[in-house]
Amino acid sequence: MDPQELPKDPHSLWEDAMAMLVGTLFVALGVTLYTQATLLTGSTAGMAFLLQYASGWSFGAWFFLINLPFYWLAIRRMGWSFTLRTFAAIGLVSLFSELTGRWIDIAGLAPLYGALMGGCLIGIGMLILFRHRASLGGVNILVLYLQDRFGLRAGYVQLAIDGAIMLAGLALLPADRVGLSVLGAVALNLIIALNHKPGRYMGVS
Repeated sequence: MDPQELPKDPHSLWEDAMAMLVGTLFVALGVTLYTQATLLTGSTAGMAFLLQYASGWSFGAWFFLINLPFYWLAIRRMGWSFTLRTFAAIGLVSLFSELTGRWIDIAGLAPLYGALMGGCLIGIGMLILFRHRASLGGVNILVLYLQDRFGLRAGYVQLAIDGAIMLAGLALLPADRVGLSVLGAVALNLIIALNHKPGRYMGVS
């Protein structure tokens, strides 16, 4: 979507701030469930999970670092307002994903439940952010840029990247956890697909 086509923001600064806080807390809780169950997802979050499992560094640190190169694309495509909101959202997810594990103690978690509920929580959090003109940046911005610049279909490029992340996960995770990760990704995308539709409530993704 071209930035000029976006509707005027109907929310107050206070509403945006509350949505940013709640949305990133939802995402961070989903990330915590995924980490506890040793799962992964697509996009830059999936890359952060892979690097976390491979290196031992935390998800939050990797997620923040991986997104840094994508901000200039966000500025070019979406403008400063969207980019600053996205920067804030990514920073809060990185922070809250570090803190959530200290705030709650999960003694046991069924991997299937972790995949489905984690995917739903991340999807709901992203939906809140979309509706307040922010995102979690990264690959989503890159694929839109590649579509504009080189005519590559964004959906296909996104699918290829996510597929590559899942395949790479096979080198680090048991096959059943990768399969559950795919199931979680389906739950996440269904949440967004069913609720983020033009004509119902316009946001930006």
